[in-house]
Amino acid sequence: MTSLRWPRGGSDQFRKRINRAPSPFIARGLPWLSIMLASLVPGWLVIASAPVMPPLGFLVLVAWRQLRPGLLPVWAGLPLGLFDDLYSGQPLGSAVLLWSLAMIVLEVIEARFPWRNIIVEWLVAAALILAYILLCLAIANAVGGSSPIQVIVPQTIVAILVYPLIARMVGGLDRARLIPFRDIG
Repeated sequence: MTSLRWPRGGSDQFRKRINRAPSPFIARGLPWLSIMLASLVPGWLVIASAPVMPPLGFLVLVAWRQLRPGLLPVWAGLPLGLFDDLYSGQPLGSAVLLWSLAMIVLEVIEARFPWRNIIVEWLVAAALILAYILLCLAIANAVGGSSPIQVIVPQTIVAILVYPLIARMVGGLDRARLIPFRDIG
């Protein structure tokens, strides 16, 4: 009798991936590290008297939360917001409060509307970005700043328009996060 076998060449490529799991450190830590790195980037690229760069840390946080709702806990806004406050120049506690509120809002939206649509997610992200930038300006002005609202218009427009690109980059990071550990090398 002839035994049934898989072709020799095709099975080797799949045999390498069987029983391989992604690294737990990379799977859990990459979202946190990418958000923290994105919080640092605006200070590296441009130093200006008016805000020009979008709040990349906040954009990456929203993108991760919309892409993988259960990956970051709701309380993740507190430590990540504190990290952002330390490097952004905003009054200490403003990002802690606003990022935590954004995580709660995204959790409520996810519970009420579990279906996904790119247009709806972009509109939700645009509303959160607009609210975040306006409230950052209000908090900064409340503690002694005196910036008019016209100053944040370019930053807001750039942040809303660049969000789909950030979400696409986060999608690429998510695919890289789930690569089996042995296949990296």
